[in-house]
Amino acid sequence: MKRKRSKNLWEFRQSANVRYRDKLVLLTLSAAGTLSIIRFADWWFKEENIGNIWMYVLLSLIFWYGIFRIIIIWISYLGVAKPVTPSPKEGLSVAIFTTSSPGEPLEMFEKTLAACRNITYPHTTYLLDDTRIPAFKETAERNGAVWLELVGYPGAKAGKVNEALKRTKEDFILILDPDHIPFPNFLDNTLGFFQDEKVGFVQVSQAYYNQYRSFTAKGAAEQTYTFYGPMQMSLHGYGCSVAIGANCTFRRKAIESIGGHGIGLAEDLITSIRIHAAGWKSIYNPVVVSRGLVPEDFGSFCKQQLKWARGVFEVTFVEIPKLFTKLTLFQKISYLTIGTYYLVGATSFFFVLIPFLYFATGILPAHMSFSEFFIQGAFVTFFGISIYFYMQKWMCHPETERGLHWRGMVLKFAAAPVFFLGFILAVVNADIPYIPTAKKAQRGYFTPFARPLVIHIIIFIITFISVFIYRRYFINEVDLVFTAEKTWGMLGFAFIAFLMSVGGVLAALEANILKEEDPWDSVDLKSIKTKDDD
Repeated sequence: MKRKRSKNLWEFRQSANVRYRDKLVLLTLSAAGTLSIIRFADWWFKEENIGNIWMYVLLSLIFWYGIFRIIIIWISYLGVAKPVTPSPKEGLSVAIFTTSSPGEPLEMFEKTLAACRNITYPHTTYLLDDTRIPAFKETAERNGAVWLELVGYPGAKAGKVNEALKRTKEDFILILDPDHIPFPNFLDNTLGFFQDEKVGFVQVSQAYYNQYRSFTAKGAAEQTYTFYGPMQMSLHGYGCSVAIGANCTFRRKAIESIGGHGIGLAEDLITSIRIHAAGWKSIYNPVVVSRGLVPEDFGSFCKQQLKWARGVFEVTFVEIPKLFTKLTLFQKISYLTIGTYYLVGATSFFFVLIPFLYFATGILPAHMSFSEFFIQGAFVTFFGISIYFYMQKWMCHPETERGLHWRGMVLKFAAAPVFFLGFILAVVNADIPYIPTAKKAQRGYFTPFARPLVIHIIIFIITFISVFIYRRYFINEVDLVFTAEKTWGMLGFAFIAFLMSVGGVLAALEANILKEEDPWDSVDLKSIKTKDDD
């Protein structure tokens, strides 16, 4: 009898194998879902549904762009694949690079470097340090790592990596974020793939151990579960899995062939696309062989997202056009899909605006019955949810990662203004500094990133009261009945966004009650299990 899987975070995990019948189920669901979308489109584009023509065109472009992304994701899922992990050859020359920056807690490095020392495959760990604090050198040397002082090199983390490449000779380099604690078998799950001389990098799953700390931490983790499980496995199946920076092992020749590690706010994505464009293969191995940290407070989360949004748009505007012809078809689709993810900031703003525009001016993009909209869209929703939950069988740690992920959805909506700001900054080519993500909760303040949410809440409350008073005292009975569905439908639509904003504000307020804690203090390196007993 199959034993019940543990929820212990410090055990080796790997996703389920992919069977032929899994592909058949996915193909059936995707085909049925596509037919439901075609049926929905036939209803959507009826002439009688058109309201204000320009608003209708804009609404249709935004809405159906989102539907198109869903179709692309379904097609990607059909390629889901899990590679067989080959055992690495003995005697490979391997380095581990981790970086330290001013403001990062020294105690965290004590745990990370000790964990690096415990990695069983022979290697050399390097601490790339620009803190100017002697204790970092002492910590590195005490844990068997080589300390390299790299101060003043442009390009933040990537600049230090590129200088370290000049000072070292190892053939394979694992780039490990300093907040990640690797398992002893980490390299055993990556190095074997490099027996194929065309493999440029091997990425493994990114998982977290502080997700229990707050609403923000759990929501931030939820946003990654699907990507680091079925999505990356699907990209691997099409030969276009992407490097995420942390937990990625590179072949030195691959990095040198592109002139060094990419520099930018999305340096990992820049490096990934350049390596693919240079003709190297990538591998995604869906295993949990390290755990790191997610932001614990809403302000830190938004700073991280702003950096990523600005960086990803930079890749979209600069790297993709430059390298587009050198990529395979699915690599083009993959990078375009990733590169336009943060457009959700602009689209969310438009959808939030629609109800308030209607109540202020009476303008409607479309004359659609809300009840008919939900009926027509029910099949699309059904198949979308069905595929979403079916793919969760390939999450790397299903016992802790399965679910509706509603916290992640709340945070995604709450961070939409940040995504939009990242887009604007990219359009005007404004620089923002590279700031490492906070490794501990920033407590006792209300982040300015929550202000747009507060404004949205106030506007909704004022609008709701105004609509109630107007309909109670200033409208005749005939118009009251005639406008009832549109009014309450729009209020219902706006109320969903209102709840999302409330959730975001509560997440921001949580920073005032979080307990002081260093997450790494609770990690016992001796308790890490390196075998999957399932």
